[in-house]
Amino acid sequence: MAPAEKWLSTLFAAAVVSFLLLVLSVTSSPSFSTSRRAVPEALAVSMDSRRSAPIPAFAYYISGGRGDRDRVLRLLLAVYHPRNLYLLHLSKDAPDSERAGLATAVRSALPAARAFGNVHVVGNPAAATYMGSSVLAATLHGASALLRLSRGWDWFITLSAADYPLITQDDLLHVFSSAPRYLNFIDHTSDIGWKEYHRVQPIVVDPGIYLARRSQIFYAQERRKTPKSFKFFTGSPWVILSRPFVEFCIFGWDNLPRRLLLYFSNVVIPQEGYFHSVVCNAPDFQNTTVNSDMRFMEWDSPPQMESHHLNSSDFGKIAASGAPFARQFLEGEPVLDEIDARILGRRRGWPVPGGWCSGDGRWWSDRCSSWGDIGKVVPGPRAEKLGVKMKELLAGWRSQASSCR
Repeated sequence: MAPAEKWLSTLFAAAVVSFLLLVLSVTSSPSFSTSRRAVPEALAVSMDSRRSAPIPAFAYYISGGRGDRDRVLRLLLAVYHPRNLYLLHLSKDAPDSERAGLATAVRSALPAARAFGNVHVVGNPAAATYMGSSVLAATLHGASALLRLSRGWDWFITLSAADYPLITQDDLLHVFSSAPRYLNFIDHTSDIGWKEYHRVQPIVVDPGIYLARRSQIFYAQERRKTPKSFKFFTGSPWVILSRPFVEFCIFGWDNLPRRLLLYFSNVVIPQEGYFHSVVCNAPDFQNTTVNSDMRFMEWDSPPQMESHHLNSSDFGKIAASGAPFARQFLEGEPVLDEIDARILGRRRGWPVPGGWCSGDGRWWSDRCSSWGDIGKVVPGPRAEKLGVKMKELLAGWRSQASSCR
């Protein structure tokens, strides 16, 4: 065998091994350090019956890395609601003490989380960097765990420690109650442009899938042709996916999700194309896409790999955007305090108050330390702005002018 052929054979073997390990990481049973305690049977039944309720519920997958414990906790407090389910993932580079500290902080800051058992911290984390398949594996593993934890949620939302909400959960639940629950909010396009040469055709292997210590991805010398057996779509890695579509990706009664997972395990940034390509190549789901990631982002000029870090000078645009989420923010950025005070009405160390909170509202006490009907939603003025945006997006979806194009 010629040296080049031996090299390609070795690369192919490594690629197959990385794919098999990727599949194992997605399908293995999750290990958790959680903030959950025993939930009364009646309450558990109530939580799992929410799927048929007029108000939806969300499953949040919130990811971070070493040193992100406080950022993840702050984000959780800003998006917490008893109806929802939360999975917090600090990647493998974070020490176990940081994960344990996060779980302890959740129990301390959120009495409702202790009662409802709806916040979980991953205890057996995955390696995760922006490039390589380990991030996609961690996301799929998180989605699988959330499916297993509850039958009661309707949409899967991915957030990172660099994200922050621009709307209360009452507003979000109210606006999404008007949307069909099979819709997938995912920014996507088949016009891959420069990404074809730089992202689609290179062959990479991510050592984070099969090594205990994370190292950089490595590239094959050869390239592969752009696929012809399916249409390649790309877009934002930040998504809001319907439960039926997440179930399709995880349980896949069709072989498409597994076949594309094999392909995307060797793509440079697979989270920018996997869900997009699966949804737009699956006949049952290609008409369920709303072409938006529901995020406000500002890009540098010329555009870099990541969006501009938002700060106080961007507050006017942030407030006027009508988007439910924004990214990306540096830790401790003062504009986050502005968002808390002027948009969310959240005080430091406490969750955003909503219709479910029944405390007396005195300045020294957390209104959400006691609660009543978790189905009570009280939308605020920003719900109207998001409602207008949602109507525009649904009109575009019904026209199919930008879905899977």
